[in-house]
Amino acid sequence: MRPLAGKDMMKKIINQLVRHLNYLVLLAGAAAVTAGAGMLCPAAGWLTGGGLALAGAVLSIMGEDDAK
Repeated sequence: MRPLAGKDMMKKIINQLVRHLNYLVLLAGAAAVTAGAGMLCPAAGWLTGGGLALAGAVLSIMGEDDAK
């Protein structure tokens, strides 16, 4: 088996990004909200980030059942 190179590698990367796009958008949104809250007060940023991480974990776990 030959190693992936050039177009094959880019196609694989793009396919994986599209496949996990919902998780990437969730992560980017949580990071943006956390950064905004952290600009108001650093403690608020930590609390918001923790809450969004918990919410993301719950959504991820709930989504695993739908995939089956």
